Amino acid sequence: MPAVPIGFTLIMRLETPNEAGIFSKLAAAIGDAGGVIGAVDMRSVARTFVVRDVTVTVSSDVIADAVRRAVEQLEGVKIVSVSDSTFLAHLGGKIQIEPKIPVKTRQDLSIVYTPGVARVSMAIAADPSKAFQLSIKRNSVAVVTDGTAVLGLGDIGPLGALPVMEGKAMLFKQFAGIDAFPICLDTKDVDEIVETVVRIAPVFGGINLEDIAAPRCFEVERRLIDALDIPVMHDDQHGTAVVILAALINAAKVVGKRMEDLTIVVAGSGAAGTATIKMLLESGVRDVIPVDRAGAINRDDRYENSHWRWLAEHTNRENRRGSLGDVLRGADVFIGVSAPGVLSPEAIAGMSSDPIVLAMANPTPEIMPDIAAPHVAVMATGRSDFPNQVNNLLAFPGIFRGALDCRARRISEKMKMAAARAIASIVADDERSAEYIIPSVFDTRVVDVVAKAVVQAAVEEGVARRALMMGEGEDVARAGPA
Repeated sequence: MPAVPIGFTLIMRLETPNEAGIFSKLAAAIGDAGGVIGAVDMRSVARTFVVRDVTVTVSSDVIADAVRRAVEQLEGVKIVSVSDSTFLAHLGGKIQIEPKIPVKTRQDLSIVYTPGVARVSMAIAADPSKAFQLSIKRNSVAVVTDGTAVLGLGDIGPLGALPVMEGKAMLFKQFAGIDAFPICLDTKDVDEIVETVVRIAPVFGGINLEDIAAPRCFEVERRLIDALDIPVMHDDQHGTAVVILAALINAAKVVGKRMEDLTIVVAGSGAAGTATIKMLLESGVRDVIPVDRAGAINRDDRYENSHWRWLAEHTNRENRRGSLGDVLRGADVFIGVSAPGVLSPEAIAGMSSDPIVLAMANPTPEIMPDIAAPHVAVMATGRSDFPNQVNNLLAFPGIFRGALDCRARRISEKMKMAAARAIASIVADDERSAEYIIPSVFDTRVVDVVAKAVVQAAVEEGVARRALMMGEGEDVARAGPA
């Protein structure tokens, strides 16, 4: 199944003859090629020619190319330049650093830099915990990648990954007020990745690992958690798992089934699939069947991958074998973190009554909602153009906001579980339905509710170095061990 096109706008600067009727020909050519003119701005006029900026909306790169070719073929029309709204948004990067305090006088300078800053530096040197109070460490996260598993693009390297990491940093700031910075490492070596992050960690209050390919991502995360005393989370694993669990909690309520009674088939046993399976088991689900390209992971086959060996030992209660279609028969839930188009309507029809389908492959899910609709009771995807978008953005800002606020040493399983239940709780009993099992990423309650749940879980588990007073903010926290 082809990838779903994403629309954008072209800004075409065109030089055309200063003749009657030429613009009509231009508009017709653009329209015939599939473009829609949104605006026309005159840039200059001469006796024999005019220069205009023509803004054209296109639905994909294919249509954009067709529009360009159509314009180039018009006699007398010259393309001066072509800009694209997406590329324009990325000019010079999407984030920047700004001072919180203006430096306008010599006195300002002496406070924020030398000589005044020396007193603060010496205070931190004498008591390193003061870095959480007196530096950016208090509210900063490093977004770290090696560029090997970027979105649906795969291994595109650190430079190719940089715009995506910038975007992640923007979301941290926009949704949770966290200062995040992209760190794209030019290495795929686990030892080098771990060593580099450990060496830069003093600056940051948390580490968000991003788009690192499996199985390397598992070892990188584990070793960094062991080495550092600040929260480390691979969002592709745990953010995905948290939001999937939140959606499933409410989906099960919609169809009137208990979590512990569900038989769940998970397609895809990489980073996200493995983390999701572990969270499902932790939540009380008793029967999860992982499926990869070769079929169901089972206890009879031998696996070189240690994570698959773990899955074989802890899942697939009845040791079922066969293809995705085989093991889906009679199952209550399908969760896909795999590839486009791998799920058929016939396979869904063979599931138990009121089947739940969470098809997370992006941008094209394992099955499109309109195709699945006649066969499913509840459907969710990772897409924003259908109901029930399961998006990591519901999880990672609130999880890190809570972890930073309580200065957690790590992000524990209980903290992630608390986040999932908090997200699910935002959908009230009288609101929950087949088309509303998870809140919108723009629901302003989400980050606060998730952060508070994460703080409470961290305090109860003993991984918090600060315990916030109920109803009070960061600056009036109850005194605790620094």
